[in-house]
Amino acid sequence: MNTPPSPPAAERTDGSSVRIGALVPLTRPGWVEAGQHLLAGIELAVHEVNDAGGIVGRPLELLVRDTAADPQRAAAAVDELARLGVAALAGEYHSVVARAAAARADTLGLPFLCSSAVLDALTEHPTEWVARLAPAQSHGWRIYADFLLSAGHSRIAVAAEPSVYWASGARILRDYLAPRGGTVVELDVRSLAPTAVCDELVGNRATALLLLVGHPEPAVSIVKSVRRDQRLAEIMIGAPAGQPEFAEWATLLGEDSTAIPFLRYLPERLSPLGARVETALRERLAEAPSFVAFEGYDTVAVLADVLRSHGADRARTAASWPRVAVEGTRGQIQFSRTPGISVWQWAWTPVQVVDRDPAQPDRFRILHAG
Repeated sequence: MNTPPSPPAAERTDGSSVRIGALVPLTRPGWVEAGQHLLAGIELAVHEVNDAGGIVGRPLELLVRDTAADPQRAAAAVDELARLGVAALAGEYHSVVARAAAARADTLGLPFLCSSAVLDALTEHPTEWVARLAPAQSHGWRIYADFLLSAGHSRIAVAAEPSVYWASGARILRDYLAPRGGTVVELDVRSLAPTAVCDELVGNRATALLLLVGHPEPAVSIVKSVRRDQRLAEIMIGAPAGQPEFAEWATLLGEDSTAIPFLRYLPERLSPLGARVETALRERLAEAPSFVAFEGYDTVAVLADVLRSHGADRARTAASWPRVAVEGTRGQIQFSRTPGISVWQWAWTPVQVVDRDPAQPDRFRILHAG
C-alpha cells in the first residue's frame, strides 16, 4: 500500500503515547476537500486534548492514512494501524470505503468511530466494535424527501452512477415518496451525456433533478448543461449527498453553484463550544469549516473521553459505546442501538437542508430542518 509516511513524531514506539489511527481521503479519486476538512477537525481536537494534559498524562498521537476512496486500501490501512498498536480508529468520509474499514475493524477487534459515512449497512451484521457519528442515510434522505414534497416536487429524476451508496439513496427516496404520491425516475449517466439528461428531464416532465453522482465530474457538467437549457428554467437541481458544501463547488460553477439544496449536519445555531471550534477551524483551514470538519473534531472528543475513562484497552473501549455522554460541537453525543442499523449510532445529529444563496454564494440558506 502506497501511503504517505507519517512524521516520525507521530509514530514513536517508546510506549509513552496513546495512538489513534485516522482514515481520510487525501488524494483522488477521493473527495480531497472533504478529507482535508475531516482531518483538520481531527487534528484540532488532538491538539486540544494534548494541551489539556493528554490521556491521563500520556500524549494522544495521530497516525494518518490516506484511503483515496479505495476500499481495499482502507482495509489494508486498518491492518497496518492495528499492527502499529492504535487504541482505536477514527474518520473516513466515503461510505463504501468506511464499510470496508468497518468490516476489517470488526474482524480484528479494533474500535472504529466512523465520522462521516452514512450508509445504513456499515457492517453486514451487528457489531460491538463500530460506532458512528453521522446520521444514517435512511434518516437524512427521508428528511430530504420531506423537503422535496413540501416544496411541491413529486416528479423526481435522479441522475445516478453505479454505486452501493447511490443505489441505496435512490431506493430510500423511492420507498419514501411512492406512498406519498411521488415518483422517482432513474437516469443512468453512464449511457447519457449531460445534454441527453436534459432531454430525459423534459420527456419525463420532472420538476426536480437530484445528482447522485461523483464530484466534480459528472456533477459539474450536468449542472452546467441543465442551467443552460431554456426548457428546464423552472427545474430544481438538488444534491442530497452534499456536493455544494465545499468551496470547490462554488469555484467550479460560479453563479450556477447556487440554489442547489443539499444535506448538512449542523444545528441552526452553534453552542459556545461549537462557535469556539468553528473559529479555530476557520483559522486552520483558511476558509469556513464544513460540517465534515465538525464531525472530525467530535470524533476525537468522544474517543478522548472514552480513553480517559477506560484506558487504551480495545475491548473496554468497544464496551463503552453505550455509556458515552459527551458534549460535541453539534449537541450531546450518545450512542444507541437503532433499528436497522448494525453499529452503535448517534441518533441523531441535527440535519438541515440548505443551499448557497444566489445573492451571496458563500452564504448558506436553511430551507428545511429535521
